[in-house]
Amino acid sequence: MSKSNHGIRYDEEFKRTLVNLYQSSGKTQAALCKEYGVSQTALTRWIKQYSTVETDDGEILTAKQVKELQRRNAQLEEELMILKKPLPSSHHTRTTIKRCS
Repeated sequence: MSKSNHGIRYDEEFKRTLVNLYQSSGKTQAALCKEYGVSQTALTRWIKQYSTVETDDGEILTAKQVKELQRRNAQLEEELMILKKPLPSSHHTRTTIKRCS
C-alpha cells in the first residue's frame, strides 16, 4: 500500500529550500520529489511561486511579487487611459430653459 502525501502542510522555509536546491543543485524535479517525498505538482507550484528574479538595481523579487507588480501596472495603465479620455465640451451640454407665462 502506498502512502499519500495529500493533506500534508509544508512550511514556507521548506518550500523555499527545495526551490533553491532545484535552481542551484542541477537535480531534476523528479529526483527532488523522490528524495524529499513531495509531489511533482507541489514542487512545480512552489518553483513558480518562490523562484526569484534580480532587478537591474539588485533587488530580489519572487515570482509572486512580479505577478503582483504586473497586476498593479495593468490597473494603473487602465486608470491612465480613463484620465486621458477627453472630457465632453461644456458648450455641447447646455440646455435652454423656456419660461412659461
